Amino acid sequence: MKIEITSRKWITPSSPTPPNLQRLKISSFDQHGQNHYVPSFCFYPANEEECGVINNAEKSLRLQKSLSEVLTLYYPLAGRYSSDEPLIECNDKGAEYLEAQVAGSLSQLLSDEELEIQLQNHFVPPMFDPINSPPLVVQFNRFECGGIAIGVSMTHKMVDAFSAFGFITAWATACRIGIDKARPPSFELGSIFPPRDAFRIENWERKATDTNKIVTKRFVFDAVAISNLKAAVSASARNNSSELPKQQITRVKVVAALIWRSCIRVSQAVHGRMRPSIIKFPINLRGKTNLPIPENTCGNFAGWSAPHFMPNDEGEVKIHELVSRIHDGIEQTLSNYAKASSSDEFFIMVMNDFRKLDEALKHTEQQDVYLFSCWCRFPMYEADFGWGKPTLVSRGVQAHKEMILLFDTKDGDGIDAWVSLEENKMLLFKQDPDLLAFTT
Repeated sequence: MKIEITSRKWITPSSPTPPNLQRLKISSFDQHGQNHYVPSFCFYPANEEECGVINNAEKSLRLQKSLSEVLTLYYPLAGRYSSDEPLIECNDKGAEYLEAQVAGSLSQLLSDEELEIQLQNHFVPPMFDPINSPPLVVQFNRFECGGIAIGVSMTHKMVDAFSAFGFITAWATACRIGIDKARPPSFELGSIFPPRDAFRIENWERKATDTNKIVTKRFVFDAVAISNLKAAVSASARNNSSELPKQQITRVKVVAALIWRSCIRVSQAVHGRMRPSIIKFPINLRGKTNLPIPENTCGNFAGWSAPHFMPNDEGEVKIHELVSRIHDGIEQTLSNYAKASSSDEFFIMVMNDFRKLDEALKHTEQQDVYLFSCWCRFPMYEADFGWGKPTLVSRGVQAHKEMILLFDTKDGDGIDAWVSLEENKMLLFKQDPDLLAFTT
């Protein structure tokens, strides 16, 4: 299935950014953010009822107009990183907008998982240099059947997942019912957490070896499977004379615990023994501190919990224990952060946690570290630009590292898990009997 770029242009804000907003100081969290782009994709099938009303050419024009309008609210995304100072020059240079033709149908793509994974990173161009490239790139992809895919890629140096979907939601709102209905973001993080030189984080990542490439597969946990999995977790606790509070047995925690247990078993098979392991689990910090952080703040404002697993003499991994470890790890992290009485103290606490995790990532000879990214409960499927909500939302596959990505299913009750592992591990992982029992 070939994807051909047919046009590219720059979209600038519909009105100039005021002089007093043209130099935005980045926050210390953005300063230490990861140097890569995060692509996401919204797929929309052709709807026969609206084909005569909004054709794809008109959809693209509406997207361009509303993008220009929403960039007046998200003006840093039309700017450029300064190469000399820790700030964004909000100079209205614009976001790049591409149009592409896909040789094939959307249904063909969505019915072939391997093809979907193979092509995902072609629905928006890969970007590697957030300092010298535009912070935002959009690609409008037309399928032969009339379906479309909107690819959006934003630099992680400016946004986290919450901010990214805040932007997409505002853009969709502007396109559907007008810019005056879009919710503006806050850019106050740079004032609350000013940039600093200390606590530089290397952002080390475990990458594929020359002999073992990374393979990505999708595992779907529907609502029924998750209900059964929750019941299995509760039964595991009762059988071991334990009881988990209901708030611990959430769909994200039980799915993460099941995947973690499968990874532990794979590691045991590869190394011939059960090894200690850590999972790196993200926490959106908005609304979870005692600091005056606006709920709609744009930028990187996430922490990480790091639950540990240590093998016991029984040589058995009990799923309820992993659920409890994930829950306790998150709660303990948030409890520690709640003690911070100033932004400086809070930042130092978060960065110290980052440092510990980075050290763990550098020493994987005796332990395993699994990176999770969770986009559940973000408004992924609310991106209605005026032609309905997407039939599928996904994120670009980062084929250079091992990672587990968790997304909502369209109904909001299930979870799509995109698991990237070295090829030899994936062969074992996808055969785990418990994983097979709860996924499709």
